[in-house]
Amino acid sequence: MSGVPLWVTCGPKENAINSLLGGLSSSSVGRSGSGRFTQRTVVSAFSSVFADPSRSSSSEERVYEVVLKQAALVKQQKKTLDHFYKDDYTETDLANGDLLNSAYDRCSEVCAEYAKTFYLGTQLMTPERRKAIWAIYVWCRRTDELVDGPNAPHITPKALDRWEQRLSDVFAGRPYDMYDAALSDTVSRFPVDIQPFKDMIEGMRLDLRKSRYSNFDELYLYCYYVAGTVGLMSVPVMGISPESKASAETVYNAALALGIANQLTNILRDVGEDARRGRIYLPQDELAQAGLSDEDIWEGRVTDKWRNFMKGQIKRARMFFEEAEKGVTELESASRWPVWASLLIYKQILDEIEANDYNNFTKRAYVGKAKKLLSLPAAYGKALLGPQQKLTQVFKR
Repeated sequence: MSGVPLWVTCGPKENAINSLLGGLSSSSVGRSGSGRFTQRTVVSAFSSVFADPSRSSSSEERVYEVVLKQAALVKQQKKTLDHFYKDDYTETDLANGDLLNSAYDRCSEVCAEYAKTFYLGTQLMTPERRKAIWAIYVWCRRTDELVDGPNAPHITPKALDRWEQRLSDVFAGRPYDMYDAALSDTVSRFPVDIQPFKDMIEGMRLDLRKSRYSNFDELYLYCYYVAGTVGLMSVPVMGISPESKASAETVYNAALALGIANQLTNILRDVGEDARRGRIYLPQDELAQAGLSDEDIWEGRVTDKWRNFMKGQIKRARMFFEEAEKGVTELESASRWPVWASLLIYKQILDEIEANDYNNFTKRAYVGKAKKLLSLPAAYGKALLGPQQKLTQVFKR
């Protein structure tokens, strides 16, 4: 897998974090530790990336059911959101306050180290929300490191089964360590559902047994598992603006679209790196239609066929970003800046791939510090626009 992006984006993992993983080998895990975007639609018209029950696709139907469930949970909790979004602790909370504060502090340190831009943006969020987002970030990163980190050669399907059981314990209020304690506290305070977390673990299982994807339908499901899930985890914490007229389903679809966009971007950025690890995440049928094969990727030939193929892949990723942008303005005002910042910066990776003449075999596309810094005020400006201001702008055109 090429990194786990959040609504939040974790970014690359050049530096392993053994202390964070806590030695999660196959023997130790159990103990201590949108979018309806069918391949047919993509090829013919690049038309829609939203989840839409009117069209059929096995992967998309499966994801759409999860989206509906998450949206329903938010609707059910709407009358009691003050409980989930409260900033005050109860007497019971205060008894464990020091321990929880230490747990969240550790999550903060990890987020600050490995997701600097997003971490900066979370400073505008309420203390309760930003701590919860840090806890979710750390769990996602730990999960990703199971198959992509230094202990990856020792991770087995049984180890992932134990990690999933550990997740169930966390949701039941039985944390194994400090990081688990932060997540356990988070899910007790916000209407966060366990299904997206389980689905992310399923994505890790795919990485253990699957290194090719026959078509975009298969790839879409994989992208949902490893990245789209994070958007679904995050929306209940980030909150939907009281001014929003959009349905919860619409906001969740946008979060899903951003996760898919980020993961597609990861895949396009890391073609050469993944190939050297024996993985090709590009749809095999689309490669064949373009007159390309795995051999072209092994040899790293940047030909006109490859450039044309990449143009189509980049266009699809950008369409997911466009759908995601429609939902960011519906979030709570304090939650918009970190999402806009990560979206604008990650989107620029596609520009860098183009600037490298589509050589993603030996050149790594990245956004430099100067461009990242320039993106922050732009993201802040967009974050100031809420649902009503967005509508006003539309009517002025």
